Amino acid sequence: MAGKMWAGRFTKETDERVNDFNSSIKFDARMYRQDIEGSIAHAAMLGECGIIAADDSKKIIEGLQGILADIESGALQFDPTAEDIHMFNEAELTKRIGDAGKRLHTARSRNDQVALDIRMNLKVEIREIQALTKELVETLCKIAENNLTTVMPGYTHLQRAQPITLAHHMMAYAQMLLRDLGRLEDTYKRTNIMPLGSGALAATTYPINRQRVCDLLGFDEITQNSLDGVSDRDFCIELASAISILMMHLSRFSEEIILWCSWEFKFIELDDAYATGSSIMPQKKNPDVTELIRGKTGRVYGDLNTLLVMMKGISLAYDKDMQEDKEAIFDAIDTVKLCLTTFIPMLDTMKVLPENMRNAAAKGFINATDCADYLVKKGLPFRDAYKITGTLVHTCIEKGLTLETLPLEDYKALCETFDTDVYDAISLDTCVMQRKAAGGPAPESVKSQIEYTRNALNAYDK
Repeated sequence: MAGKMWAGRFTKETDERVNDFNSSIKFDARMYRQDIEGSIAHAAMLGECGIIAADDSKKIIEGLQGILADIESGALQFDPTAEDIHMFNEAELTKRIGDAGKRLHTARSRNDQVALDIRMNLKVEIREIQALTKELVETLCKIAENNLTTVMPGYTHLQRAQPITLAHHMMAYAQMLLRDLGRLEDTYKRTNIMPLGSGALAATTYPINRQRVCDLLGFDEITQNSLDGVSDRDFCIELASAISILMMHLSRFSEEIILWCSWEFKFIELDDAYATGSSIMPQKKNPDVTELIRGKTGRVYGDLNTLLVMMKGISLAYDKDMQEDKEAIFDAIDTVKLCLTTFIPMLDTMKVLPENMRNAAAKGFINATDCADYLVKKGLPFRDAYKITGTLVHTCIEKGLTLETLPLEDYKALCETFDTDVYDAISLDTCVMQRKAAGGPAPESVKSQIEYTRNALNAYDK
């Protein structure tokens, strides 16, 4: 029991199975840097406040700096039998500098220590996810700039509906991702609050300076209640939620990529580096990246549900259930980063097949709304124009024609208002180019969307 921080209360060795069950070193070791940096700030504050001797504070800081350097150089390996990363670092520190190392834990608990470490770790991860998301948005902007006049069918109910452009389609996803960036930024704000000094649950009787630690570690503010400081995991749940929504957007996009590169659509072709083959069918080129993203989205949803269910029934303040927070949130983080780092170059290297997109847009009567609008602009009520156009579509289907190839006499048989200018009004290019309303698919509108999006991205760099 001598190796356990809490050994004094117990007279019996912990069962090895309990040790293994209780240990978290295998997944919380990734917080080694944050644990050391937090401990350095804590030791500096203890020395400044006279809670420990200045010489001990100096020894602790230097010892911790040495441990950090050795971990990062590979000279020091994590002990798999350690209870957690906090105990590993403290035990290694005491081994190196002696009794001074035992003073590090003065005026803190592992409860507020781990709350600090995970907040510091997630702050770094949020910024990395944001950087990848911004890279994806910029990739979409580049694709859009190159396809301002690439006409394709827009869909509702997965049925061809109205003509749009590939640029317009790409910028729809850009808007989703901008919202994801906003959610991540909001999460960062609520993560950037410093809990150290909350103690186990009731703060401490030592005259500590929490604001000093807050400033040293670059937090915005300190937590305002010690019970909440150690038991709050809202920021983990919020991040998992933001990641889940981001994954949902990637999954929707992936579904469309899967459809588009099928022979039934053939709107795009994936680069060979981002597709796989079949073990038995030599002709296959499979979009495995996007299929995996669809599957991994469900995995991230599971991580979010784990956090919600973990927290829903536990009382204040810290409970061991909360050790489960790290595996779930770390898995969500690792999964979304893996998906983004693969999806971005896959999208950047895909080949667009504009002729196939335009041919698909020429079918399915997706200019029917424009035909009705033509009549409305000539003075007919929309409902009358709608009915006439519907009848024209039925006529085209019976005769095996399209609205563009239907003879003018057939138009006039239904409504004398039609004239030769109807063919220009219902051409695909006109249908797209005239939709100049803000947010629409006309090139000038999409250019504004691209400018807006890039300005929004630039705002995150200021």
